[in-house]
Amino acid sequence: MQELPDDIPTKLIYSHNCKQGAVRAVRFNVDGTYVLSCGSDKSVKLWNPHRNLLLKSYIGHGFEVLDAQGSSDNSQICSCSMDKTVMVFDVATGKSLRKYRGHAGTVNCVRFNEESTLVLSGSIDSTIRIYDLKSRKMEPIQILDEAKDGVTCIQVSDHEILSGSADGRIRRYDLRVGKMTVDLIGKSITSVTFTRDSQCVLVSTLDSSLKLMDKDTGEMLNEYVGHTNTDYRIDSCLNSKDTHILSGSENGSVYIWDLIEGKVLHHLPHEGQKVVHSLTFHPSENCLITAAGDTMYVWKSRHAASLDT
Repeated sequence: MQELPDDIPTKLIYSHNCKQGAVRAVRFNVDGTYVLSCGSDKSVKLWNPHRNLLLKSYIGHGFEVLDAQGSSDNSQICSCSMDKTVMVFDVATGKSLRKYRGHAGTVNCVRFNEESTLVLSGSIDSTIRIYDLKSRKMEPIQILDEAKDGVTCIQVSDHEILSGSADGRIRRYDLRVGKMTVDLIGKSITSVTFTRDSQCVLVSTLDSSLKLMDKDTGEMLNEYVGHTNTDYRIDSCLNSKDTHILSGSENGSVYIWDLIEGKVLHHLPHEGQKVVHSLTFHPSENCLITAAGDTMYVWKSRHAASLDT
């Protein structure tokens, strides 16, 4: 049996029923202290996952919440829903600060920009809408409508917007020069992620594969297979050091690959679950949080787990 690296989270610390129906997404905050869970019961919940504590619930959507993110100063949360709206909540009070109703259909994904002055949302209506939080206006300041099918995922860096669409293309908008780059991947895109050095992009598609692409040339550097992803929007990500690739799967496991060699190093089974559709990796530590069914799972490396105890 191959010796696993210390920085792979293989030990299940605990699992917890979030009591919000199916958990549609889990997202660490900017420093990894807290995690957000999005539920089919229309709620967003804020947790301290390291102590298994529920801190607050945020209510206001009219249907399932599909994505959420905390702001860079941890004071606000943006979320999106199948009710076609994007909401911004005050973390401390739980009150709704904004409710944007511009989209014509389900909103799949939502992100703050790096300064948390803008909210960007991607929808099944094939658009990305950008809202200015400093403005009182409820209309978007910009609409990106180049996608030919639903926008399934977005990521935002200091000067770029990266989006994946069901039309099989990833689009990268360079805001400094006003340029859009399109790469045809093939099958519907389910997840896109910048590497931490911003040189590459990790793309998941509905043909049970992940691809590592050179951001500037569009060249495929590596491909990762072994998991199952043909029907659902499933998250993938990199660990905090960009050494390993992780993805959910439709067979109840999370798969972990070596970034360079492309080999499956390990998989994390979620007993009794059919689909592991969301995951989030701690920004600096070896801690992974996954969601399957109504349950959130917290994983750490054996080394990190022993330090906790």
